[in-house]
This record gives sequence, C-alpha cells and structure tokens, in this order.
Amino acid sequence: MRTGHSRPTSVPLPAESAVAKAYASTNLADAYAIELPAGASAQPELLARFIFAHQPPWIGRLMKVRDALVAGFGLKTARHLAALEAESGAGRLGIFRIYSTGPTEVVLGEDDKHLDFRLSVLCSGPSSTGARRRLVLSTVVHCHNRLGRFYIFLIAPFHRWVVQSSLRSAARSGWPPAAEA
Repeated sequence: MRTGHSRPTSVPLPAESAVAKAYASTNLADAYAIELPAGASAQPELLARFIFAHQPPWIGRLMKVRDALVAGFGLKTARHLAALEAESGAGRLGIFRIYSTGPTEVVLGEDDKHLDFRLSVLCSGPSSTGARRRLVLSTVVHCHNRLGRFYIFLIAPFHRWVVQSSLRSAARSGWPPAAEA
C-alpha cells in the first residue's frame, strides 16, 4: 500500500509490550515508532515479515561483516540462523526465533552465550484523539558476560541505524494492505 511515508521516531519502550518486562536487567532497550497509513495491515507478524523483506541492501552487507567478525568467538551467525529456518521453517521469521504472537504483537529474538535479545513488533490502534495507528519496533538485550557487553557497546549505534532504516524502507515500499492479512 503506497502512500506518503512517515519517519520513525524514538519512543519509550511501550509498557504494554511483552518485551518491556522480558529481563530483570537490560543492557540495551530502545523503541522506534512509525505511523501506519489508513488501510494498512495491523497484523504484527505480517508487518514484521514485510519489514525484514524490505531492508536496504547495505544491511545484508553489514550482517556479512558482523558474521565474519563474530564467527571466531563461537557466536551464532546469520548463516547459521538462516539454516535453522530452512530446517524447521515453523517457529522462525528469517533469522529470528518467534517467541510469541498475538493480535497486536509478535515477539522475536535469539539466545546466545554472550547475550539474549527480544524484538517486538507492536501495532497500536488509533487513539481517542483520532491519531493513526502506529507500529512500534522495540528491542531489549540482556548480556551474560563481558563479551556481550562489549558486543552491545560496538553494535548499538549500528543497531539503531538499522532499525530506523528498516522502518523507513518498509514505509517507502508501501505497507501491506489489510486485505492481505
């Protein structure tokens, strides 16, 4: 559904999101919201699939660099995670494990020896003031050790750039209409 697109904005972690209380302590927590146009799907899993399918090409190249750097530390690579999806199909959305799905939110993530993380794609309805629906992509990370904390320190700026660029790219591509839901 092609319409004018809005820009993602940094917002507080939504209290209604399952990831808001995913961990007792977090080493990274952020959320970015983008307005959904009228007529766009409100199904969070469909929207998550759409976002990941419409990422800018440079994100794939960045993931290859990341994989080359972390493979020597025994961390999971995108290639390894993609192979898990190919093997099981169910319960995964691309490189991410699906932890829960509901009418307004899908929670994705992965656990590894250095850290665990969860991503939420949450669709909120229009408010009583008539504001449009919005999609909020939230991330929370819990580190297990120094490697995890060092990793987050290094990738946090890239993470924020990737999230915002992914939302902008999906909006430019045109959100899937509610009819596809």
